Parts: sequence; structure tokens; C-alpha cells
Amino acid sequence: MEMSSLMGKPILYSYWRSSCSWRVRIALNLKEIHYDIKPVSLIKSGGEQHSNEYREVNPMEQVPALHIDGATLVESLSIMHYLEETRPHRPLLPNDCIKRAKVREICEVIVSGIQPLQNLTVLIHVGEEKKNEWAKHWIKRGLRAVEKLLSASAAKYCVGDDITMADCCLIPQVFNARRFHVDLRPYPIILRIDRELEIHPAFIAAHPNNQPDCPPEATK
Repeated sequence: MEMSSLMGKPILYSYWRSSCSWRVRIALNLKEIHYDIKPVSLIKSGGEQHSNEYREVNPMEQVPALHIDGATLVESLSIMHYLEETRPHRPLLPNDCIKRAKVREICEVIVSGIQPLQNLTVLIHVGEEKKNEWAKHWIKRGLRAVEKLLSASAAKYCVGDDITMADCCLIPQVFNARRFHVDLRPYPIILRIDRELEIHPAFIAAHPNNQPDCPPEATK
């Protein structure tokens, strides 16, 4: 029996449109780990993530955080690695060392080189007038790099024919690119992988529109 079963169902602190939360939701779904979601609104009353209560959960005042196995973990990539180490069935990292490195490479480009530059706190700092131009610039720059990496690693998915952490990171970033009206036609490999995964049950269940805190108007 899994440790989480003995300690209760895992709890994911999540915001419906957060790409970092989305990555973890995909990984949990792929590994068939049943979990509850505790929504944390990033925009309500200045942001619930800044409350004293939530700061005790995640000192960085960000989502996601995952309470699992009696511990609370933060940072999406670190959480996914923990899930991989403790629940190695339905693996999200290849056995081959080079392929594992390629997965981590793609994850880092997205997690470190794209997403932080277009997240909510940065865009607020940049300001309303320049935020769209800023976000589009960094998204396009990063996706060019991802497309180049995929040209050497992709088959059906980002690295070979098995879904990996790289796919968990890529799909939310494609969604964000569309939010900022980035032209995705220069990235045909990315678009093809996105089409493959948009019909996968684990990705459908993790989609922002299917989250309990998704506002009704967002699905119209």
C-alpha cells in the first residue's frame, strides 16, 4: 500500500490557470494518483497566495504545493521528480541516460527560461501597457529553442514515443502562448505534439477548464 494511502489523499494547492500547477496535475493523472485540489486564487483580494496562512504552506507565495506522504512539497519540477522517485510505475523519465538528460533539458528551458518571465508577478511588475509585448517576446524566444531541441529528440512525443515530464511542461506553455496570441506556426513539432496530447485523458482532466476553481465565463 502506498504511503499516501495510509496518510490520506494527497492535497494539491492549485490555481486553475497556473501552468506550474497544471504540470503537476498532469503528472498526478498520468501516474493515476488520486488527489484533492485546494484552490488558491492568485487574483482574489490581492491574491490568496500572499496570505499568512498560505505562506506557511509555500514561503515563495506561489502555486503549486503538494501535501503528500506526510510532507508538503513546493516547486513543480521538484514535485514531479519526487513522484517519479516514489511512484516509479508509469515512468515519466526514460531509462536511457541521454534521453533522461534530454527530458530534463526541455523541462529546464520551459520551467526556467520561459514560464517565470511571463508569470503573473512578473507581468504585474512590467505593467499593463507592456506586459503583452514582454510575454510574447520571451515565449517566442523560448519556443524557438524548444522547437530546435525537439527536432533532435521528438518522435510521437517530446522525447521518443513515451510521455515524459517534458510533455507535462510543454502543453501548459503552449496554452500560455495562445493566451498571449503568439503565432505558433513557426513551431510545427510543438503543434503536432500538442495535437497528440490534447485528446489524452490525463491531459484533458488536468486542463484549466476542467478545474473546480475555473470561472464559468472562461469555458465559453
